Amino acid sequence: MNALSVKLPTDLYAALSREARRRNVTRSTLVRELIEQAIGRNPDAAPPSCADLAGDLVGVVRSGRTDLATNPRLLDEAVALDARRAAADRRR
Repeated sequence: MNALSVKLPTDLYAALSREARRRNVTRSTLVRELIEQAIGRNPDAAPPSCADLAGDLVGVVRSGRTDLATNPRLLDEAVALDARRAAADRRR
């Protein structure tokens, strides 16, 4: 295997390091994968998942409520509100 030295801006290097840690691979492995995807040499490479594409959005909005998934009353209220909104949309 041949070696290549690349100079990166500090912020790009940090982003590369974070992504490599997140994927639990080395920076070199990640760079190879990204280059292969960019130049189309790896047809077996899976496209990014929805979670990959929206990963930076996860957890951005917080309701302030910690019991939304376990409180039946809140679920009933949400379903009723959704039904009211759907009925209003049908009337338009």
